[in-house]
Amino acid sequence: MKIVIIGGVAAGAKAAAKSKRLLPDSQIDIYTQDTHVSYSACGLPYYVQGNFEDYNNLIIRTPEKFQKDGIDIHLQHRVEKIYPNENKIKVRDLLKDIEFFVDYDKLVISTGAVPRLPEIKNINLKNIFTLRRLEDGISLREKLRKSKKAVIIGGGYIGLELMEAFVSNKIHTTMIENSNKIMSVLDDELSELVQDFVEKMYPEYTRIINNDKITEFIGEDSVQAVKTEKGEIIKTDFVLISAGVKPVVDIAEDAGVKLGKTGAIKVNSRMETNIKNIYACGDCIENIYAMTGTPAWIPLGSNANKEGRCAAVNLCGGVEDFEGVLGSAVTKYFGLTISMTGFTEKFAKKNGYDTVSIMITKRDKAGYMPDAENVTLKLVADKRTHQVLGGQAIGCGDADKRINTLSTALLKYVTAEELSGADITYAPPFSTSIDPLISAARLLSEKLKNGRE
Repeated sequence: MKIVIIGGVAAGAKAAAKSKRLLPDSQIDIYTQDTHVSYSACGLPYYVQGNFEDYNNLIIRTPEKFQKDGIDIHLQHRVEKIYPNENKIKVRDLLKDIEFFVDYDKLVISTGAVPRLPEIKNINLKNIFTLRRLEDGISLREKLRKSKKAVIIGGGYIGLELMEAFVSNKIHTTMIENSNKIMSVLDDELSELVQDFVEKMYPEYTRIINNDKITEFIGEDSVQAVKTEKGEIIKTDFVLISAGVKPVVDIAEDAGVKLGKTGAIKVNSRMETNIKNIYACGDCIENIYAMTGTPAWIPLGSNANKEGRCAAVNLCGGVEDFEGVLGSAVTKYFGLTISMTGFTEKFAKKNGYDTVSIMITKRDKAGYMPDAENVTLKLVADKRTHQVLGGQAIGCGDADKRINTLSTALLKYVTAEELSGADITYAPPFSTSIDPLISAARLLSEKLKNGRE
């Protein structure tokens, strides 16, 4: 069998490796515009920060290793067109600037996502960065080492991780967020706590501007300042744009591959598109929420790896279904952990749920333990069925541990009452005798039982 994969990094590389294990005699080719094929994009903020010196630590598998395993890697090759009726693709070698055609028996589209670039005057000035590829991280780290001031556009996961990277290197950093709080993916009470923590941690290097946006980059050749919609001019040595990403779907859509409601490629539970012999996986595809079966687009490396494996199993003749996603995520800002899974309350309400929620703050382990810290936990449930819809946790304690437990429970559609009876491990160095997640579930059960808003 001849398997062709468009794109590498997480999903494409995983699909290739798994396919080769399942069908050792198959011919597998990966075509990617990138200069590397398999690396940890999620580790880039920590390389920029200086947690490790060699960017090669981020490379998971080299082209030479793939080649040794019988997988051919074609770097800096752009797939320009798919011909589904003829089972072939048109490829351009970007270094030699030549075109050629490649046949396939099975095709995997793993084109990923690219940063969203806001419409800002002079956006093509030098020293304006995004962070998506390995080269982006290398360039950003090099610039950071020579700078004193930075501006970050966007206060989401990547923006927050890079705020820590810049501040820890004593860069005076201004974050500009057009929402009223950073980390607006969370419910307002949680995002307010995050912003408060960020503003109090190293305030001499940190400034957050809410409800504003940049309208112009100022400079001759390189950016020297930014101008906001409210008229403020902020001097800077460089800018990091972290305004979200969008799925790369152009060649798929051109070939007749259907897109979903989110604008990403629509696949079934086996990563099959609407066109025979064409599969898709990774940041370019639309998933479903595991709890509800409704469309979701949540581009995360963890999802991409699972989707790549699923595509490989099915295209190789096996049967494997991908259950969907919960939006489970975690990040940190210095000592503060920020984690979530499932629906926030605002998202649930927006999608028609009548919700009940509670929020508590408790120690993550026995209070007499020297490293005990607070965790603030919010749970959201459906008022009619009592099904738990999601949770968010932040704190300097083990917030993510509670969210990981909850994410498993959500897959089984647990009610608040069922969650309150979970048998969670206990010892003073690890938890309180009644874990914060159990305490939260019990309070939520009582609130649902009494019908309180």
